[in-house]
This record gives sequence, structure tokens and C-alpha cells, in this order.
Amino acid sequence: MSAWLPFALFAFVASITPGPTNLLILTQGARRGWKSTLPAVFGASLAAATIVLTVGLGLSQTLLAYPVIRQLMAAIGVGWLTWLAWRLYRSQPPSIETDAERSGAPAFGPRQAAGLQLVNPKTWMMALSVVGVFTDSASSATQIGVLALTFGIVALPCLALWGMIGSGVARLFHTKRQWQWFNRALALLLLAVAWGSVLAS
Repeated sequence: MSAWLPFALFAFVASITPGPTNLLILTQGARRGWKSTLPAVFGASLAAATIVLTVGLGLSQTLLAYPVIRQLMAAIGVGWLTWLAWRLYRSQPPSIETDAERSGAPAFGPRQAAGLQLVNPKTWMMALSVVGVFTDSASSATQIGVLALTFGIVALPCLALWGMIGSGVARLFHTKRQWQWFNRALALLLLAVAWGSVLAS
């Protein structure tokens, strides 16, 4: 497939650039360590690959024909992300946590990561772009499957890198106030990214 390398580069850029999933993986890495992000990384990558596959196999026609579906998904996604941002803003520093639930920080495991991809406007716009640019009417299901698999494989190290960054950043914070500012800054950034992706779509 002559377009494989350009597609791999596209998948890299789409996966490495900041988005809601990246920011929440970073937060997970900062609070619980890099290894704790791996289930979310696998869940998000698998979900993204599945979205590319289903859009490539025909779902794109439905999404383009019925904009209300995309609007509903975007509303659900931004509502969920707003709630997660609020919980993150109010969460306690990990140094004074008694357990994960009482900290108030949003849990972000494989189910949450996959669910977020399903309602993330950035992921669906990316999938529609993939279908529009890298496939045509002659593309077979096998070719589309290769694209989806490639995207999932490329996404794995990109998302894992965000978890590693979060784990590294956490070493810079030594006081409750520093953690509070970090949590609040990430919460506001998550809110901006969530609403920005909806308004731009």
C-alpha cells in the first residue's frame, strides 16, 4: 500500500498531539505512575483502531448523512469531559490521598479510555479524515483493516509517552499547593481542549 508511510505519519501526529485522552493519561501517570496508564493506553488505542475500521467500512456515510448523530455524540463527550475536568479541579494531591476514590480524582482505566474515544469529537473527525484521504471506493475491507491496525499500533507508544511525561512531571511537585495548581491547570486545559474540539467541528 503506497500510502502506508503517509498514513503512519498522519496517525503519529493525530495520536501525539494534545487531546482529552492524552491529558487524562498524563494525569493518571502523574498521580499513580507510568505503569498505571498502560491499561488506559491499550483501551484508547484499541477503541481508536475500531473507530477507524467501522468508519472505513461504511459508518462514515451514516455520520455524514445524519449530522444530528455527530452533534449528539459531541454533546455527550463534552458533557463527560466537563464533569471529569471538574473532578480533577477539586481533587486532592496524591500525597494526602487515603485511597483513589476519596481523592476525588477521576479514575481512568481501559473502559473509561475506550468510552472516551467513542464520544471524543477529535477521534471521529480523525477517522473521517482517514477515510476521506487514504481510502477510495476501490479500497477493500482488508486494506481498511490494515489502516485501522496501523493506527492502533502507532497510537500505543504515543499515548504511553504522555503517561511517562506525567510520571516525570510528578517528581517536580513536593507540596500540596504545587499539586493543587497542577491539578487545576490540567483541569482547565482539559476543559479548553474539550470545548475547543466541539466548537471547531
